[in-house]
Amino acid sequence: MRLKALSMVAIGSILLAACGVDTTGLSALSSRTPMGPETALVTITEYGDFQCPACKAAHEILTKPLLAKYEGKIRFEFKHFPLQNHVHALEAAQAAECAADQGKFWEFFDMNYEKQKDLNSAALRTWAAELKLDTELFDRCVKSGIKKTTILADFAEGEKKGVNSTPTYFVNGVRVTNTIEALTAAIDAVLQNSAQVPL
Repeated sequence: MRLKALSMVAIGSILLAACGVDTTGLSALSSRTPMGPETALVTITEYGDFQCPACKAAHEILTKPLLAKYEGKIRFEFKHFPLQNHVHALEAAQAAECAADQGKFWEFFDMNYEKQKDLNSAALRTWAAELKLDTELFDRCVKSGIKKTTILADFAEGEKKGVNSTPTYFVNGVRVTNTIEALTAAIDAVLQNSAQVPL
């Protein structure tokens, strides 16, 4: 979806608005880890927005099929790129990072896209409970705004790479069109080239 990205100035001003929430036991660092083996020859990186309908569709028709087809051969990482006119996207990104601190980033990632039509602040808390997270810790984490620096870092990285819409996919650092054919071709090219390299 090509929409105006959340400006760095807007996000920065939100950082200043964080209330005095108790941050005991919380960390600004991300606990999110990529999906797939560290030894994978192919890394797919998606810049996405949790409220973006196109990202929800891509999750079903691109990401999940690719992870199933190339299980054990590829590594998948998600980067946050919340768009300005998606009012719940930034909070959802923070919620996913807070879930990551409890080892449930990918479960939260999947649940968010499955239930995207219900996305709002209350739903984020409901999903945390459904995933059996420590809801008090999760709620403090989200309210504190402590994860906004992580979102800012992903966003800035995406802008440097020319990301201006979501979802945007890269295969080993090279931007690829959002189609199953283009992504498959890019993955296969890397795997085939590595198979031809003599030991």
